[in-house]
Amino acid sequence: MNAVIVAVGIMLILSLVRVHVVVSLIIGAVAGGLVGGLDIKQTLEAFHNGLGNGAKIALSYAILGAFAVAISKSGIADILANNILKMVGKQGAKGESAVKWVLISMLLASAIASQNILPIHIAFIPLIVPPLVGIMTRLQLDRRLVACVLTFGLVTTYMFLPVGFGAIFLNELLVPNVAKSGLDVSGLNVMYAMLIPAVGMLLGLLTAVFFSYRKKRAYSTQDQDKLVAEEQVEPKVNAWVMIAAGIAVVIAFVVQLMLDSMIMGALSGFVFFSISGVVRWREAEDLFTQGMKMMAMIGFIMIAAAGFASVIEATGEVKTLVAASVELIGGSKAIGAFVMLLVGLLVTMGIGSSFSTIPIIAVIFVPMAIQLGFSPLAVLSIVGTAGALGDAGSPASDSTLGPTSGLNIDGQHDHIWDTVVPTFIHYNIPLVIFGWIAAMVL
Repeated sequence: MNAVIVAVGIMLILSLVRVHVVVSLIIGAVAGGLVGGLDIKQTLEAFHNGLGNGAKIALSYAILGAFAVAISKSGIADILANNILKMVGKQGAKGESAVKWVLISMLLASAIASQNILPIHIAFIPLIVPPLVGIMTRLQLDRRLVACVLTFGLVTTYMFLPVGFGAIFLNELLVPNVAKSGLDVSGLNVMYAMLIPAVGMLLGLLTAVFFSYRKKRAYSTQDQDKLVAEEQVEPKVNAWVMIAAGIAVVIAFVVQLMLDSMIMGALSGFVFFSISGVVRWREAEDLFTQGMKMMAMIGFIMIAAAGFASVIEATGEVKTLVAASVELIGGSKAIGAFVMLLVGLLVTMGIGSSFSTIPIIAVIFVPMAIQLGFSPLAVLSIVGTAGALGDAGSPASDSTLGPTSGLNIDGQHDHIWDTVVPTFIHYNIPLVIFGWIAAMVL
């Protein structure tokens, strides 16, 4: 049995039976290392060596969490929640449907903007989503639907639009790695290559919105009276605080683009809040700690995922898996496209990051795809889709961890069954189908 399949399989099974994701990753990594020929000492050494690769991401999210908490002091999110609450009150039951669509549209737009317009990735979620959870409960809005909406915006935009994080994924990772692996990519339109897979993602979103989760879902209202009372308190609008919040966001955005560092961008915004007086110096430490705690689970999972990925790479079993797949393909383009997408799904779900998957699979997939006779555009599509596959449905992906961090603020949204499983069904399955179609027609 291939070590990659064993490691990812055990990790997923344990996660599905509600073993914590960090524990599932560690056990899966150890099992994969042992099956891959490493002894326990070598497996743990590989795991420990990989932990450092996740530290940068974990620290980035921790500081982004602190920045989000600081922004929340401006009252922007409270004003937003209060206005939506007023819409519910004024329009009554008949108008709840309109409010629901306003809420879904706003969250979708925010998720898309976080990738391409204001590239802060999942940092907007702890800022916007928690104040809206009480309203979602009153509307009986299925949070699985919200998770699918957020994940669509987080994933589809970077895999299709070459702006912000999309510029990194498409122009700095996908195209250069495919070219380095022996394919002439001159004159190819990467957006055209990823168009059909992106249509698959859109179909998955529409299915989730209009079919799977369109019905109301009741959540516990044990603390609802207190929650509603807090929401109905009119937030105090301080002009300077609002202006300072806007300036802080701009500073964070500019610094992040200039230095290519989310850490420095978020830190710069937080420091401005302190200097401007919005966050008092004596409150700064508590706010920073509060923000880091809010994103701590994501950080630990990302660190464990980096160790998991390191063990998979140390076994060398990705190449073995591909070699076994070549025998299965037998020269068939149809089977070859499907197998490459399936391998990409396994690798990405284990690593938890499509950005980290591209360099690993490109060097193997490109020669295989060329040998099978795929066009250059089809090769780009196969590698890009295989890299993005699994990001939506991985327990260790920030595209699923982010939505859970906001929606589970009251403990009623399970990471695996309410985020990972719904996004896997609605996005990974269509991606395999439409990725295969793209490989065959381009």
